[in-house]
Amino acid sequence: MRQDAAYWIRHLQLEPHPEGGSFASSFAADSTIETSRGKRPLYTSIYFMLADGEVSHFHQLQSDELWYYHDGNALTVHMISPDGDYSAVKLGLDIEQGERPQLLVPAGSIFGSSMIEDGDYALVGCMVAPGFDFEDFKLFTEEELVEQFPQHTEIIQTMTR
Repeated sequence: MRQDAAYWIRHLQLEPHPEGGSFASSFAADSTIETSRGKRPLYTSIYFMLADGEVSHFHQLQSDELWYYHDGNALTVHMISPDGDYSAVKLGLDIEQGERPQLLVPAGSIFGSSMIEDGDYALVGCMVAPGFDFEDFKLFTEEELVEQFPQHTEIIQTMTR
């Protein structure tokens, strides 16, 4: 039986995320690694959900992030590489329609996500390595990104506040 967004919010104890959507921490490595940004867990993992009408706005991490599809609608993960190349990858289980159940967002990419079609929710897992720290998180404004990547103005307007 397919659940609804309220079910996942309640049972996974999801809270609003600054980029949009909802999240809850699920795992963090006990082992740490020294990085140029300080000591970090080897990895951290969260549940992340977009409900109907929500967007994960363009942001950037200083670590790689692996995405895993769990339930609900498929997502499109929109990425702008440090070189300015735009790509969109569908995260879901309909392989014949070009969806993938896993996806890597490389460190330094600017990225966000949106549901492919209208629906109640999309539930995914995201693992960051080295582990996530809000000090390594940057949320972008439309003006910042349009100035830097004017060739991607249309998607930037959709994926920023």
